Amino acid sequence: MLENFLPHAMLKAKPNLELRIRTLKKDWATVYDMLSGKENNNFSWDDHKAADQFKHHSFPYYDQLTSIYAKY
Repeated sequence: MLENFLPHAMLKAKPNLELRIRTLKKDWATVYDMLSGKENNNFSWDDHKAADQFKHHSFPYYDQLTSIYAKY
């Protein structure tokens, strides 16, 4: 995946970067579904177990990742 975006970068940390990209995408999807999902009318933390990590911490890259991953 990374080779397609940066073919001549010769990054040695490729697996780590790809894992970080997957983690960010998964976390973004969790927050996106929580904030703009169809089932957020009766929002509670109990319904969103995957979002527990954001209960006391922010997700600073939300806007940037939304511009990348959201399908309008």
